[in-house]
Amino acid sequence: MSTFWSLFIALATLGTLLGLAWLLIATRKGQRPGDSEQTTGHSFDGIEEYDNPLPRWWFLLFLGTLAFAFGYLLLYPGLGNFKGLLPGYDEGWTQVSQWQREMAAADARYGPLFAGYAATPISELARDEKALKIGGRLFANNCAVCHGADAKGAFGFPNLTDDDWLYGGDPETIKTSIMQGRQGVMPAWQEILGDAGVRDVTAYVRSLSNLENPAHVAVDLDAGKQLFATNCAMCHGPDGKGLQVLGAPNLTDKVWLYGSSFAQVQQTIRYGRSGKMPAQAEFLGNDKVHLLAAYVYSLSQRDKAPAEVQNRKKD
Repeated sequence: MSTFWSLFIALATLGTLLGLAWLLIATRKGQRPGDSEQTTGHSFDGIEEYDNPLPRWWFLLFLGTLAFAFGYLLLYPGLGNFKGLLPGYDEGWTQVSQWQREMAAADARYGPLFAGYAATPISELARDEKALKIGGRLFANNCAVCHGADAKGAFGFPNLTDDDWLYGGDPETIKTSIMQGRQGVMPAWQEILGDAGVRDVTAYVRSLSNLENPAHVAVDLDAGKQLFATNCAMCHGPDGKGLQVLGAPNLTDKVWLYGSSFAQVQQTIRYGRSGKMPAQAEFLGNDKVHLLAAYVYSLSQRDKAPAEVQNRKKD
């Protein structure tokens, strides 16, 4: 901001506050000292107003508001280029600097705790109740908005409690997904396949998971199979079981990210889909992501725990 506009804002703000203070005090001096029965001289609908001074507590409240305003302007930025006198903010207070300061304090306090957990393998942390409680809080604050509080996902957001993984469900792959994020793109096939081709491929894809197609829709499964082999197998595999290296889903199970109805699958093939898992490396850091990955990994291991425990007992 230029010096001119900085001074203009400062003078306009301070001048307004000083003018309000003068108006308040000058009006107070012109009032009679006590209450009386005298009115202001006008009435409305038979109602008259007494001409009495402003109550003292109300007057002091106005002065306190003005004092607060002056104090606020001294401490925080607001008067042009003036940075404020709030201790600890050399460049002036901002929401970002406040957040950074709080995060730095939290890191100094809890950093050693997270670092200690980061030295433990994810598979071991997935059985540590204290670690999972911390990971659960991290999940609630950063992941639940998309995957749900119960981590069972929603339309377009994967369920993290089952065994179906787009990019792999082993501990390190889960951590990589959280750290680096994922970008999934299903291209649109309308222009290439046409309406009939989209319907045929939709019918064939649904048949891979034993879903019945609507009787009123005319489809050719053989044609759909041929189109799938030509256009879709490169990502989903010739058997439709998907490729985790590409994030291409398995089309032969009962798990559908965008719905399994004929209309929903047809919509996906016709117009494509685009999903993004944001990277958390810069925001959370390696140590917190390590704990978060352990929590996410544990969600899909709960049903396996009794069998693992039983096997350990047998060994």
